Amino acid sequence: MATKDEVTEALKEIIDPELFIDIWTLGLIYDVDMNESTVDIKMTFTSMACPAGPQLVEEVKSKISELEGVDKVNVEVVFTPPWQPSDELKAMLGI
Repeated sequence: MATKDEVTEALKEIIDPELFIDIWTLGLIYDVDMNESTVDIKMTFTSMACPAGPQLVEEVKSKISELEGVDKVNVEVVFTPPWQPSDELKAMLGI
């Protein structure tokens, strides 16, 4: 079975197509829960109208499914709490 660290590293490979930063660093991943061969991920988008949202969800499912021992990936998209970039991320983005 994959480890939480392996899941985290896989999530760091998924790049937001608008901001060109990985979804882990962006803080879009709120929670990763692992139960045997199932991985449950709670994530958000930079905005409710994020045009890349469906693409990101599919990439998460695909990338995590490739990990050894993972049979099922559930992704729950939530907007509470709303995404807020960290001060470090704001500096990276120039805002």
